[in-house]
Amino acid sequence: MERPADVLATDVLIVGAGIAGLAAAAELAASGLQITILEARDRIGGRIFTLHPSEFEFPLELGAEFVHGRPPELLSLLQDANATLQQVGGVDACFRHGKVSRCKESDKAFALLDELADVARQQGDMSFEAFLERRRPAPEIAERARSFVEGFNAADARRIGIAALARQQQAEEEIGGFESSRSTTGYDVLPRYLARRAEHAGARILLSSPTASLQWKTGAVIAHTVSGASFSASKAIVTLPLGVLKARSVAFQPEPAHTFAATDRMEAGSVRRLVLVFRSPFWEEKIADMRFLFTDTMKPATYWTQHPSDAPMLIGWLGGPQANAMRDSSQLLVQALRTLERIFSLPSQSLDAELRNWYMHDWLNDPFTLGAYSYAPAGALDCSAAMTEPVDNTLFFAGEHTDITGHWGTVHGALRSGLRAAEQVLGQPS
Repeated sequence: MERPADVLATDVLIVGAGIAGLAAAAELAASGLQITILEARDRIGGRIFTLHPSEFEFPLELGAEFVHGRPPELLSLLQDANATLQQVGGVDACFRHGKVSRCKESDKAFALLDELADVARQQGDMSFEAFLERRRPAPEIAERARSFVEGFNAADARRIGIAALARQQQAEEEIGGFESSRSTTGYDVLPRYLARRAEHAGARILLSSPTASLQWKTGAVIAHTVSGASFSASKAIVTLPLGVLKARSVAFQPEPAHTFAATDRMEAGSVRRLVLVFRSPFWEEKIADMRFLFTDTMKPATYWTQHPSDAPMLIGWLGGPQANAMRDSSQLLVQALRTLERIFSLPSQSLDAELRNWYMHDWLNDPFTLGAYSYAPAGALDCSAAMTEPVDNTLFFAGEHTDITGHWGTVHGALRSGLRAAEQVLGQPS
């Protein structure tokens, strides 16, 4: 990959080398167009961020980890990339009333989610919190449902809309989202494969090239980077994360009003993801085949293992308002260790010696993300579609926040958006 020259003219500029940008680049370059990607970071992949520490025989994911369900576009690319997928197996554990055990299959909290589509259709869209206030389940059931919605969607229950939640559930069912898998060699196999495809077809990927501004008029775009370099093209695909768009970190001159009106109505979620590598999988003494661990009122509220892999690693996950409140990563680490000792009846501070290393990337304060992934508040279900509309056949927007199939916040949602934007640039039906 190359560092930018002072000036470069190209057919299509792509801002961002995440999955959406790389997928669009691979398609457009294969069609014979000259493509230049401007990537702010010194790496590709965006919110896929895989580490391969030499001291471990397994990859560490600081961003996306799971392949949710069986999305055909994503599975096809992973197969082409020679990725080996391992099905996530095991059982879910719950820590409630001071005891850890297998979760009950008939959880009334999850049953509440099955009501969302009918309620949205009959009473209109509303926040999940408003839904709970109308439905009035038992406090424990309500808290469990709220914890799941905020954790899984990195959302604020007072903001996320039930229409979007219902659409998301439908979308997951369409692709078998109750199943999931992960790449045994790391998710970064996907962006590396797409980058090779794009570059082999002639695309240029310029790293460490943050875009400061995009000047445009019909049929012409000029991108100015922070370093002062300028790049021109007749069209541009913008794959900036929602948080970056909302913050106006990149100045659009002029700003496309319709697109940004939709952007401002969407929300960028919040999450803290803590990767803990221990000397041994101590949790197996209690629940040998544990997959997920739900704690509801504790922080982090959710953990998961690498089962069926025997890697002695736990991922701690804190989503929604609680993630915003927990700004100190070292405090989160200590709290996680004390919580795990309590859950598994271990001596106080015994896990300090068992911990080999820990990792966390601060996506909330990362200037190139400014949040986790997107969600649609009440009344904003139409915003993603609005952001997919080309602006004067010159500016095109992609990224998981522009997915219109109900798969916000997923790799396959980002992938689909990049392929859609490429089709729009080529003038093909999307």
